[in-house]
Amino acid sequence: MADLALIFGAALAAACAVGLLGAGALRLLRGRSITVHITVLLAMTVGAVVAGVAVIAEAMFLSPHDLEVVLITVSAAAVVSLGVGWLFGRRLAAAAVWADQARERERRIEKGRRDLVAWVSHDLRTPLAGLRAMAEALEDRVVADRRTVDEYHRRIRVETDRMTRLVDDLFELSRINAGALRLSLSAVPLGDVVSDALAGTAPLAAARRIHLVAADSGWPTVAASEPELARVVGNLLLNAVRYTPEDGTVRVDAGRDGDDAWLAVADTCGGIPEADLSRVFDVAFRGEPARTPRPGDGGVEGSGGLGLAIVRGLVEAHGGRVDVRNVSGGCRFEVRLPLARA
Repeated sequence: MADLALIFGAALAAACAVGLLGAGALRLLRGRSITVHITVLLAMTVGAVVAGVAVIAEAMFLSPHDLEVVLITVSAAAVVSLGVGWLFGRRLAAAAVWADQARERERRIEKGRRDLVAWVSHDLRTPLAGLRAMAEALEDRVVADRRTVDEYHRRIRVETDRMTRLVDDLFELSRINAGALRLSLSAVPLGDVVSDALAGTAPLAAARRIHLVAADSGWPTVAASEPELARVVGNLLLNAVRYTPEDGTVRVDAGRDGDDAWLAVADTCGGIPEADLSRVFDVAFRGEPARTPRPGDGGVEGSGGLGLAIVRGLVEAHGGRVDVRNVSGGCRFEVRLPLARA
């Protein structure tokens, strides 16, 4: 019994010495990756076993050959243990990083949802309150002269159209996020889509004295779904007109670059803050504190900050990409889509 206690004490002392060295190494490497920490822990465990065996084997006066056999056996087990531990340590580290990124992404998505609900509720509450007030005024005959009644009717129509656009944007965004968007791709002349979008944006641009300029030629044909592509171009133009000051310019260009076609919408908005460039395509991001339409916008502001988020979703659904950067006097949105095959 005394021999066993002596053996245990000697092995414990050797293991504690290795453990102290391992603890010091962990302290020095506390800023390193999870894989490094797991490897050090495994090395410390295996080292403690090897040290204990070596001390006891030496104390038992084994022959050099027997001691060598013992140490080789233990070393082989140590190599396997360290190799397996390093491999699974890398997997564990990757899983931990992925889980952390997933949690962060989930927090961002959840925050975006809360912001979206709050902002859309605000954007719906404001026109609904106005509609109710105007309807009650008409019902109670508070307003009776024909001119005021006609103005109330016009404003009711404008607010209704605004809410309709908001609901349509929400539906489109839900289709994109749910993966329910089904595209029917065909060869679409980009020039025709841009021409129609310019015609639809012209009244708003004229009301704000904004010049719409488009290239005369060089329009490629892309592989796209025409309704969704029209929405992309229309949203980009509305966004450009909305943020461009009066007497500004919105220019549309396009061209070919290898197997891709590009479409660029540039404005003279004065530029986007660098901190916001990576967020302009986020859901419910507007880039300005005001939550009400500007006079003369005709209600185009009631999109809840969804227009550019829809642009990104539709472009990526086509296998393309959209980017934004600041240029002299404003910013430039560029969409890249696959060219139609001849």
